[in-house]
Amino acid sequence: MNSELRFEAGGISAGLIVKPSARARVLRLRVDPRTGAVMLTVPRGVSRKRALDWAAGQRAWIEAALADVPPPVGIADGGELPLYGLPHRIDWRPDAARTVRIEPGRIVTGGPAETLEPRLLRWLRRHAGIVLDRETREYAGKAGVTVARVGVGDPLSRWGSCSESGAIRYSWRLILAPEWVRRATVAHEVAHRVHMNHGPEFHALVQTLFEADPKPARSWLRRNGASLHRLGRRN
Repeated sequence: MNSELRFEAGGISAGLIVKPSARARVLRLRVDPRTGAVMLTVPRGVSRKRALDWAAGQRAWIEAALADVPPPVGIADGGELPLYGLPHRIDWRPDAARTVRIEPGRIVTGGPAETLEPRLLRWLRRHAGIVLDRETREYAGKAGVTVARVGVGDPLSRWGSCSESGAIRYSWRLILAPEWVRRATVAHEVAHRVHMNHGPEFHALVQTLFEADPKPARSWLRRNGASLHRLGRRN
């Protein structure tokens, strides 16, 4: 539910999103570090006026948090993408084929300049789907389990998910992270095909599949995930 309150800082203009909650006990503000969305959780019994007045009094904190949100990163000729966690320069050539080609340190493509960004975003998503499907099948074979299907999307709240039916989905933006971070995430989701929890046996299986401690990968995503989410987004 949107409100009339707006906050501006760091080139971001964000309206306050009000979220009533029967489970919340106190008013709670959050600025999403990936999108700059400003969300106010309101417990049952707290009036809208009181909630908005309280949020308005937090303007300095909200705008300081907005100023820390990484700016959106557009995709244009001469810019860079962190493909596999490594900088790749976008090399658009008017006489080149539209087919995207990866070269050392470069992503080469042609086609209309005005459609470069959406075409590269579609390619990144398809490429992520291919890589993540292959790695998921690899780890599933190692774990002795089956996977119903593998898909990619663009969620804000998680990097991967595994359903009871055996379907696994990932954020396509994992293709922008280093390989070891991506593969640790895949091992995590495949391990859920054996343990649908986060108990000791689950964590032991993740480490066995990944053949290394996965904690540094989770730490990397906490530190750098917001920047990955800003690629190709608009405020």
